[in-house]
Amino acid sequence: MIIFGTKGYLYQLAILTLVCGNCGNPAAHTLRKRVTKFTLFFVPLFPLSTKYVMQCTFCGVEQKITKEQAEQLQAQAANGQAYGQPQQQQPYQH
Repeated sequence: MIIFGTKGYLYQLAILTLVCGNCGNPAAHTLRKRVTKFTLFFVPLFPLSTKYVMQCTFCGVEQKITKEQAEQLQAQAANGQAYGQPQQQQPYQH
């Protein structure tokens, strides 16, 4: 008998203060990574899918984003530039 399946994992990457595109409020947004892994005998072996989402803590709306956008937002959070609009690039300043 072989037991196999999938298991989901949710990782919180960062919390950023952004203006929500849905409700228009400046609120905390959680940046999360969802990974679904193939399991054999309840042991996770390899990832089947990876998705990145932003969720507004004010209204609860979730927005799917790309890996590149998630990495950019995570870098902004690490640099302390965690306030602004999601998916907008900051202009280069001298």
